[in-house]
This record gives sequence, structure tokens and C-alpha cells, in this order.
Amino acid sequence: MDLAFSGEYREFQNNVRAFVAANLPQDIREKVTRGLRLARDDHQRWQNILSAKGWIAPGWPTEYGGTGWSAVQRYIFDEECSRAGAPGVIPFGTKFVGPVIYTFGSDAQKSYYLPRILNNDDWWCQGYSEPGAGSDLASLQTWAVRDGDHYIVNGTKTWTTLAQWATKMFCLVRTGTEGKKQEGISFLLIDMAQPGIEIKPIVTFDGGREINMVHLTDVKVPVADRVGDENRGWTYAKFLLQHERTGTAGVGHSKAQIRRLKDIAAREKAGGRLLIDDPDFRARIAEVEIELQALEYTDLRYLMQVAAGNPPGAESSLLKLRGTEIQQRISELLMQAMGYYAQPWLPDALEYGWNEDPVGPADAAPLAAAYFNKRKTTIYGGTNEIQRNIIAKLVLGL
Repeated sequence: MDLAFSGEYREFQNNVRAFVAANLPQDIREKVTRGLRLARDDHQRWQNILSAKGWIAPGWPTEYGGTGWSAVQRYIFDEECSRAGAPGVIPFGTKFVGPVIYTFGSDAQKSYYLPRILNNDDWWCQGYSEPGAGSDLASLQTWAVRDGDHYIVNGTKTWTTLAQWATKMFCLVRTGTEGKKQEGISFLLIDMAQPGIEIKPIVTFDGGREINMVHLTDVKVPVADRVGDENRGWTYAKFLLQHERTGTAGVGHSKAQIRRLKDIAAREKAGGRLLIDDPDFRARIAEVEIELQALEYTDLRYLMQVAAGNPPGAESSLLKLRGTEIQQRISELLMQAMGYYAQPWLPDALEYGWNEDPVGPADAAPLAAAYFNKRKTTIYGGTNEIQRNIIAKLVLGL
């Protein structure tokens, strides 16, 4: 595949590059490139900048506020943002629930919720997983019982990313027991600022506090905030998951991390020579770089199919599977490249403005946290084992 862009796309690329360079705040750029923690305000500022430009939802149709960009343009945009050190747009509003609402939602839901997503008025989280229903999502036991014009929701959601920042949750709930267990599920939009919602943080192995347990006790949800038909939520959930798995390929981010890996290997020594001159280590970098290039070509082919009018299909499982494996592999190589300097646990070093003397190079401290955080990528969004089953059944016909 020839990835040399035509004159039209080169001009677009230059425009995006110039915009990001002129508008991305320096402190946010520094946090991203150094692997430091980002606060809600960091995401809000950058997303407000993209919103004002009309670039926050590149994948949406223009009638709902999208850019109208082609698949190649969206690819270039993601590439340039990653290359410049911009944080990714938090996907729950723009990439996950937004497409569900404009595809299956009522006119009232479209006119109310879509502008609020574009303007960053609502921050969303995903109420899918439960303590007894993770990969087997159809086994969920959070119930929504009809009471006049409302549902009364009771249950517990877990691994809920950034629930502590969210004002809204899109949530799968059980509304029936007839037929297969997938047939008794509905898709609700829940206001997080109401009695009965309790958020408890789950501290991850890297010391992060991005995921949560969310308890729902007698939570009231208007029937008007049910997306689509009652008991057909499984259909909407599968549609959303295909969008989610497409985004987890993370090609632009992985390319930026490989550039970081090469920079470290070009200055760190092992056995009396630079690591980049070690044939074995250089071969390991080349191997993962080739795998990433193959994923990039697959991602582009997939985007072309979507741009031709074909909805995201089961092939998105391949992007999720290989993308997350490559992300983990790169994080391993970064740890190996930095050697023992990456071992000390210095949580304060992940905060912007930390001014203590580092152990070894200044960019060593965040590597261990990033390595441990990446262990989750092959689990969330449907484990990679589940993705292999989907590929075997729906793509290969086995």
C-alpha cells in the first residue's frame, strides 16, 4: 500500500499540523509526551479548543455536527494529534454513545444530547460491566423496573472508567427475562447527579484512579431516556462495541511511543555501546515496528470500507486484538531500554510540576506506571480471548 498522500491530503495534513501546533497548550503537550497524569481540566481545555474549531467529532455525519472528513482525513487528524502530543478525546461521548444516539435515538434525544456532547456540556461514562458480567455481558443483573413514566434502576456496575468525572452514564439494564438472555436488555441514558448513585474508586496496579465501582439504588430514569425499543438494548450495545474496538487500535499513539523508544535507545548504553547499536535490541524494535505497520495498513483498509458505507463489522475485533498486543509490547521494550532506572516507584513524579531529583533520566519515572497500566488493554472492551472467538466465528466462519 502506498501511504504517500496526494497534494490535497498533504495540504490538509499541513493545516491540521499548524492548527495543533498553534493551539495545543504547552503544559498539556508536556504532560502527554512525558507520560504524566492528566486532570479533567486538561481534557476539558483541549476538547473545548477542538469543539470551537468544529473538530471534536470527526466521525459524525455533518447533519449532526461532524466534520464531513473522509476516512483518510480522519486518519491524518489522529496521526497529527498523536505526533504533536495532544491527548485523545475521551471517547465515551463522541465515539461511543453519540453514534448510538444519532443512529437509534429519538428526535428529542438527538436534538438535546448531541449538541451537549459536541460542546462538552455532558461527560459520559459507560455502564456495561458488572461484578458477575464482564466478558459475559449478557449475564448482567442490573434491573430497570417500569413505574409509570420512569424506570427504577437497581444494581452495580464495575470497571467504570472516569465515572468520577461523568455527568451522564449510558447503561445496559435488564428489563425482561423472556427468550435468550440477550433479548431482555435495554439501553438507558442516566443522569449521574441524582440520589441513589454511589461512586467508589478502584485503585489500579499503577496507582491510577481512573476506574470505579458504581452502585445504583432506586435510581429514577425517564422512559424518554431509553434509546430505541425496550429489550433491544443488545443490538445497540453490539453497535457501540464495534466502534469502541475500532478506536482501540491506537496506531498513532503506538507510533509516537516507538519514536520515544528509539530516542531512549539512542542515548542509553548496554554492554559498553548504545542500545540502538545492539543487534538483538534493534531487531526487537524492528519487529514491533513491522507489526505496527501491518496493523496500520489493516486499519486503513477498514476505514475505507466504513467510508464506502459499510458499517463497522466483526473485523474491528482484529484491530482491538493486535492494537492492544502491540501497545503492551512497546511498553515492555521501553522498560527494557531504560533498565533499572525504570524500577523505582515514584508516584509523585507522575504529577506535573514535581521538582525532586529523579532517579536516573527524568523520563524514566513514568515508564513503570505506563507498563502496568497497559496490562489492562487486552482485557477491557471485551477480552482478547473473546475477540479471537468473534473473529473465528464471524470473520473466518469456523
